[in-house]
Amino acid sequence: MNIVGIEVPFIIEAKTTGLKKRRNVTYSLVDAYHTTCIDKKDIILGQIQACERLLKYTRDRLDQIILEKEVADLKLMLDFIE
Repeated sequence: MNIVGIEVPFIIEAKTTGLKKRRNVTYSLVDAYHTTCIDKKDIILGQIQACERLLKYTRDRLDQIILEKEVADLKLMLDFIE
């Protein structure tokens, strides 16, 4: 008997929070099987994917600017790690 576990393909979700002057991006881990075994590179890649998914559906211009800056900052951090 084969047992197949279906895991969520995205490990991190992102959302923008705060007021107009102090907007932030916050992340939460999706319930996955191996959330304790994630290294820094995988976390940053998950954050980039989460921001890009959120950016695709965002209509607010301020949120778009914040998410684009966040993606650029995360890619810079990823370059430092590699």
